[in-house]
Amino acid sequence: MTTPRPARFPFALDIPGTVLRTFGVAGPEDAVVELDDRLLSVRFGFWLLRTPTANLVSAEVSGPYSALKGLGVRLSLADRGVTFGSSTRRGVCLRFRRPVPAIEPLGLILHPGATVTVADAEGLADAVRRAVAR
Repeated sequence: MTTPRPARFPFALDIPGTVLRTFGVAGPEDAVVELDDRLLSVRFGFWLLRTPTANLVSAEVSGPYSALKGLGVRLSLADRGVTFGSSTRRGVCLRFRRPVPAIEPLGLILHPGATVTVADAEGLADAVRRAVAR
C-alpha cells in the first residue's frame, strides 16, 4: 500500500530573489507548505515548522499586509505568532492547539499561530479546515 502524497502549497514569491536568498529561499522548493492526514510542514528557507495535523485549530485567509509585517520571517510581539512572508497580497493565518517551535533552533519560543503567504491561500485554508473537521 502506498502512502498518499501530501498536498503542496508553494509560497507566492513576490519579492526579489536576492531578498529571499537572505532567508535561505533559493527557489520554490525552499518555500512550501505540505499537509497530509498526519502532519503540517512549513519550509521557508532556513526555517521549518512541523506539527501534527491534530494540533491544527483553524485557518483564515488574511491580508493584504504592509511590507514590514508581511515579508521575511517575523515574530509578533503581541501574540508570539510567527510569519513566513514572501508576499504582501494575502496569506493564511494558522492557529494551533498547543504552541509550536519554529523561529529559533532551541524551541524556547513557542508560537500559537503562524501566517504563511502561499500562492493558493484559499486552497490551503480549505485543506486545513477539512483536516480540522475530521
